[in-house]
Amino acid sequence: MFLLDNLLNMSRSAKRMVFLTADILLIPISLFAAFALRYGTATPFPMILESWELFALMAAFGGAIIYFFNLPKIKLNAFETRAMLQVGLAAVSLSVTAMAVSYLLQLSGSRSVPLIFGVLFFVASVLMRVLGLYIIMYLSDRAEGRQHVLIYGGGSAGIQLASALRQSKEARPVAFIDDNSNLHGLMVAGLPVCAPSDIEKLINKHRVGRILVAMPSVEKERQNDIISKLTGLGVEVHVLPSYVDMMAGNAIIEDLRPVTPDELLGRDKVDLDTPEIAKTYAGRVVMVTGAGGSIGSELCRQLISCNPARIVLFEQGEFQLYSIDQELRPKANHAGIEVSAYLGSVTNAPRVSNVVADEGVEIILHAAAYKHVPLVESNELEGARNNVLGTQIVAEAAAQAQIERFILVSTDKAVRPTNVMGATKRMAELVVQDIQTRHPVTKFSMVRFGNVLGSSGSVLPLFQKQIEMGGPVTVTHPEVTRYFMTIPEAARLVLLAGAYVEGGDVFVLDMGKPRKIIDIARQLITLSGRHVLDPQTGQGDIEIKITGLRPGEKLYEELLIDNDSLCQTPHPKILRAEEAKLSQIEVAAMIREIRASIDEGDEIRLRQLIATRVEGYHHYQQEIAQ
Repeated sequence: MFLLDNLLNMSRSAKRMVFLTADILLIPISLFAAFALRYGTATPFPMILESWELFALMAAFGGAIIYFFNLPKIKLNAFETRAMLQVGLAAVSLSVTAMAVSYLLQLSGSRSVPLIFGVLFFVASVLMRVLGLYIIMYLSDRAEGRQHVLIYGGGSAGIQLASALRQSKEARPVAFIDDNSNLHGLMVAGLPVCAPSDIEKLINKHRVGRILVAMPSVEKERQNDIISKLTGLGVEVHVLPSYVDMMAGNAIIEDLRPVTPDELLGRDKVDLDTPEIAKTYAGRVVMVTGAGGSIGSELCRQLISCNPARIVLFEQGEFQLYSIDQELRPKANHAGIEVSAYLGSVTNAPRVSNVVADEGVEIILHAAAYKHVPLVESNELEGARNNVLGTQIVAEAAAQAQIERFILVSTDKAVRPTNVMGATKRMAELVVQDIQTRHPVTKFSMVRFGNVLGSSGSVLPLFQKQIEMGGPVTVTHPEVTRYFMTIPEAARLVLLAGAYVEGGDVFVLDMGKPRKIIDIARQLITLSGRHVLDPQTGQGDIEIKITGLRPGEKLYEELLIDNDSLCQTPHPKILRAEEAKLSQIEVAAMIREIRASIDEGDEIRLRQLIATRVEGYHHYQQEIAQ
């Protein structure tokens, strides 16, 4: 609204001048009312004329008193007990000043007039501010674009959230929801407290579009239970982080978040914090290839807590390297950890070897890879160059430098792959296994991930974008299932693999049961406050569209080629396997064929090599037929 915008967009000095002028005008008005009350007449002009000096002097002294007690600086939308105390002190000072002036000038007015004046000024000044606050709230409540919200939790966090939301232009709190029956029916921070059973009625009555869960101290299980009950109500559900998270963050409004990837796992997060991690990396020089990617950057963040001597960032993309370098350096400097940043490709052997030698690298976390299935499927030669030859170059540089550990970040798509990306990652594993047999000083290992929720190219950001655009949400096949893990879980698994490595082993995380992609889509639509479109009834607003399997896509993923090779690790949720290897001659022949295919630009030759050398490889069309 035009009037509201003008009021809110006034400069701070202009607002202070308005309040200073208004308070000074209240002085003669309150004095007049004091005379009227004392003498019992609405026209006390004869008595006022006998004390006219009081009006003139109080207007002058009063302005100074009001300014001294910072009354013009009281923020209207933060008017509370402390502000009322300031007004009270100013009123007492004005009353005492009026008594002193009356006594010194021997004015004939009654000595009770200054007392009545002080009380009236206090009441008038407070009422003026309360009235101004309610006018702004009234105009703001009727302003277009403000979303009506419910706050679940009537405790201190909820009250602070309501206060913060009142100052925002985006949201208007209409009520608290609380499980405590003793609070039901009460007014807290100017809002009614209602029972959870009233939520649906409040949503319909106030056209609520979002529910904010403000219970940062509640247990995770209870919070998840509340979220699950709210997701079917057709409104967005946002969660206020825990007190620990807020202590590390900033404003309370900025900390409100949509439901996180953790809540889409369909299982509890795996606790991967173990003392072995810190011992493995403490005081070491650790190099992370692909440091600007989703996994690489998270590895760098988590390494800070392991207290390495230096983190070496190696990244092909200039902007990605710049971003992680800018993010990491302040934290690393605070922890006393050095950071080095290098631009370069893992396929550039001299560059990789020089960086390893110059920095005295002791551990390499090799996360650099092309991982997007459809892109690598249509760019197979570059996929093989980066994923296979790049891995060989980095692993051989590690072996020649006789570093302590090398960990390859792989994928569950490497197990009986139906696509070139998965096949190249399996070939990379075979290369690492072969190098391990010839270089026992360095301990080599591999880590297989499931789908990493929230990483670049994962379904989560894609679905969120499609929902924001109003749909449709695209799913390739109704029966497609995937194992899921979060970015922190993925990065922690890599660090743990470095701690548990014995040489040539494969590590996987027990991620529970795989989830259907279509179920993830339905859950995200519901959590976003929308409804899945029912094609038969026409009810709902977001369509789920089946597009068909993409080239190289599997219906389901596996974690291990041979489940009989499983071994235990010190962590119950981490599994280790020692899988079949190719001979040194076979690996050397495979590398020669890859190089020849790339040099000649022969995609067919590369695919024939994959079919020959990668165990369990079958084309995606066979997957569809099955």
